[in-house]
Amino acid sequence: MGARQMDVEQKLEILAEAAKYDASCASSGVKRDNPNPEGLGNSSGVGICHSYAPDGRCISLLKILLTNYCIYDCKYCINRLSSDVPRARFTVEEVVFLTVEFYKRNYIEGLFLSSGIIQSIDYTMEQLTQVAKTLRTEHDFNGYIHLKAVPGADEQATAEAGKWADRLSANVELPTQEDLDELAPAKTMDDVEGTMSDITRGIEIADDAKDSSASDAPSFTPAGQSTQMIVGATETPDETILATADRLYGDYELKRVYYSAYSPIPDVDPGLPAESPPLKREHRLYQADWLMRFYDFETDEIVGDGGNLDLDVDPKLAWALRNRDRFPIDLNSAAYHRIIRVPGIGVRNAKRICKMRKHTPIKLEHLRDLRSNVKKAAPFVEVEGRNPHGYRLDDYDLRLQLADGSEQQSLFGAAAE
Repeated sequence: MGARQMDVEQKLEILAEAAKYDASCASSGVKRDNPNPEGLGNSSGVGICHSYAPDGRCISLLKILLTNYCIYDCKYCINRLSSDVPRARFTVEEVVFLTVEFYKRNYIEGLFLSSGIIQSIDYTMEQLTQVAKTLRTEHDFNGYIHLKAVPGADEQATAEAGKWADRLSANVELPTQEDLDELAPAKTMDDVEGTMSDITRGIEIADDAKDSSASDAPSFTPAGQSTQMIVGATETPDETILATADRLYGDYELKRVYYSAYSPIPDVDPGLPAESPPLKREHRLYQADWLMRFYDFETDEIVGDGGNLDLDVDPKLAWALRNRDRFPIDLNSAAYHRIIRVPGIGVRNAKRICKMRKHTPIKLEHLRDLRSNVKKAAPFVEVEGRNPHGYRLDDYDLRLQLADGSEQQSLFGAAAE
């Protein structure tokens, strides 16, 4: 056992490091109660990821690869076939052992498992699925499980994975087929979207079964599906990245699209950038993504001239500055859909304002009490009383006055304001 444990530890060091480039490991949106008092774990309704790294990435899951061997040679990937990195491969039993032991010690609340492609796409998918199935059926493990859905896998293999995983994610990796052709020629958008379609179909079938039968109808990836796009590996602009994300949300009802800044790897291909893009670009994409999903913004509204997001100001403020003729908005009479477009006011506070104004005229101090960003909101609103900040829409330097170089919002969860 001692020699075996050392071997597992060595594998863990290699395969946890190899997994760090995958950002799509959030675990919110599922509730899984464990009926067995002797079973392991459960998932809460608000999600089990309570700890985040400074850049917003979840750290409460055991996040590993089954193996970093891979038959693909994607130019941006540290685990590509031609990469000269230490290789390792877990057995199914070893991943199960690590998950159970880590959970018992309260190190983790669930498992995030991906893999390089070994032997074949379907074989890799079957190995990933076997881990989840073993945890569920042999260990009564009801903690969170997120599995990678391997693009191009057989529909039945994906369907089997969805029976045991809380979330599946088929990574699109790059926003266009042209980008894939350049950097990952073995991958196709059709394969990715075919797998996304299989997952969507599985979710719909499970939902229909629940609607028409008993409450114990089998579930299928109850936390839905997500995907990831690498940012900055090609010259593709933010406008195209967001347009792809918007289409995928609409076509496959994704829960999240994750944006991961390209990170240079050893022995990098000469056609790839030598440096990572600014991390703030990744941050701006998350903010823009939030605007599309919760603020009814269209992609072409969010991105200004040049096709890329403004790095100096957040995308909602950038839009408002480009459309000053639509402001100021009277918070005491404007419709909700106009209030949510005011910089510094989020969805929740817009709803609160609409309720509050039935009883009292809205003043700037109300925004302060609601913890809205009064500095950003003040130039764009009309309220009862004077504007103590003195910012005016026609100020030439308004953009400079409102730019904020010290934003600390989480890249993964903070709502746009």
